[in-house]
Amino acid sequence: MINKVVANAEGAVKDIPDNAVLMLGGFGLCGIPENCINALLKKGVKGLTCISNNAGVDDFGIGLLLKSRQVKKMISSYVGENAEFERQLLSGELEVELIPQGTLAERCRAGGAGIPAFFTPAGYGTEVAEGKEVREFDGKKYLMEHWLRADFSIVKAWKGDTSGNLVYRGTARNFNPMMAAAGKITIAEVEELVPVGALDPNNIHTPGIYIQRIFQGKNYEKRIEQKTVSKSA
Repeated sequence: MINKVVANAEGAVKDIPDNAVLMLGGFGLCGIPENCINALLKKGVKGLTCISNNAGVDDFGIGLLLKSRQVKKMISSYVGENAEFERQLLSGELEVELIPQGTLAERCRAGGAGIPAFFTPAGYGTEVAEGKEVREFDGKKYLMEHWLRADFSIVKAWKGDTSGNLVYRGTARNFNPMMAAAGKITIAEVEELVPVGALDPNNIHTPGIYIQRIFQGKNYEKRIEQKTVSKSA
């Protein structure tokens, strides 16, 4: 059996080079690979292209890598919570490709499934359509979108076993599964690492075939992006 377990985040990302293309799973601040992001921050790797649903916030998640100028390009869907992202975008310091959320998810899924292109109506008639092939199906216009793949996919799961089988929890299941399949090398950090056989095979979300490295993370903050509380009577 191949040994996929590494000791920690530092060991998991040690060979990620400058100018690598990364996919980082999660939805908002939910289910993001906190340990690996911090390890990349310490490593100081530069010129990263980050494919992620969002860009974190100013002091957490991918926002930390933006603040330290380690990211040259963001390929994302929702970036409205990050003032530093906005500043770098408007100043021309950061390359940005904004993609409709469903299209982003499908482009990642297509990368993992080996589908180089597909057609979607999302974005037709807007700036999203500029430079893209348009075809008509059953009287409706569709854009051709290409797959997304990465040198390294970095995902976070609730539980995983030593063979790399993963189980996500709640909203963390958004983007992590499709990104796990679309990386040349996929790194998984998990809250709980268990022996092979401890997970119910019927409830595994990402099969271990897609995972090359796995470790048990620590000190998860699990921040809330927008906290809303009811007013007292």
